[in-house]
Amino acid sequence: MKAIEVTEFGGSDVIEATERDVPEPGPGEVRIDVSAAGVNFADIMQRRGHYQGGPSPPYVPGMEAAGTIDAVGEGVDREVGERVVAMTDAGYAESVTADAAGLFDVPESMDFAEAAGFPVQFLTAHNTLFEWGGLEEGERVLIHAAAGGVGTAATQLASEAGAEVFGTASTQEKLDLAERLGVDHPINYTETDFADEINDATDGEGVDLVLDGIGGDTTTESLDCLTHFGRMVSYGAASGEPGYPDTSTLLFNNYTVYGYHLGQSMQRDPERVLSAVPNLTELLTEGGLEVIVGETFPLEDAAAAHEHIENRESTGKVVLEL
Repeated sequence: MKAIEVTEFGGSDVIEATERDVPEPGPGEVRIDVSAAGVNFADIMQRRGHYQGGPSPPYVPGMEAAGTIDAVGEGVDREVGERVVAMTDAGYAESVTADAAGLFDVPESMDFAEAAGFPVQFLTAHNTLFEWGGLEEGERVLIHAAAGGVGTAATQLASEAGAEVFGTASTQEKLDLAERLGVDHPINYTETDFADEINDATDGEGVDLVLDGIGGDTTTESLDCLTHFGRMVSYGAASGEPGYPDTSTLLFNNYTVYGYHLGQSMQRDPERVLSAVPNLTELLTEGGLEVIVGETFPLEDAAAAHEHIENRESTGKVVLEL
């Protein structure tokens, strides 16, 4: 089968197309004939060698894949031909095996490119907002990179839950998308100080929750946006730098900062993570959620897909199509 391989840690030039044996599903697994694979910023961090606990080269990247089941392992109550999307660890390939317990069914109304943009983004968004962040109706939330993969998902979920949504992005085009999806207060962080904008809009009260996938200075500045007893969920470091909250600021304002990592959470507390599935499934099947696919690339152009994200050209989800 065709697959994409990261040959060593480094830039996008370490990504190569290769041939690998078709995997066989083990007990409790299915094999998926892949039609689309999601591209995540975590894939880029792994490729750079900056992802804690990430794979060692050579390896096939890819955290989610959508397609059709073409083989089932022992003890699996699934049928060949079912349309599914799964979280996996080798999604940039024509075939991949996945744990049957973690599959999402793909509605006939959804194409595979959209399906490939669903698991990582929407589970991360739902978990950081609710299972970790405790967002309630009427509260204020700040979502950084509101036009990105997790951002577009979180914006819709927060708006649907009755929150007042503040969202940052770098261009007017991205802000227009974020506003269409439910951002009440769009903020161009390249033109203005987002903390000042939020404090002006809230008469100095701030927001109840911040979703921070950026790290670096954004983490510190986001604390200036929180109300007393506010919460922050840190789920990434797209800036390439970790954030360092000032503990004196935390204790004086009674702030709470949570860390969230989807993969580690799935391993250690899957029930907490997957408690989001019923709500997500209901919203998805009823048409209450929109998976924003911003750009698609052929599998062999995986390097270009990574560069598209690294250059901050992406809006919504970037997907590889087979």
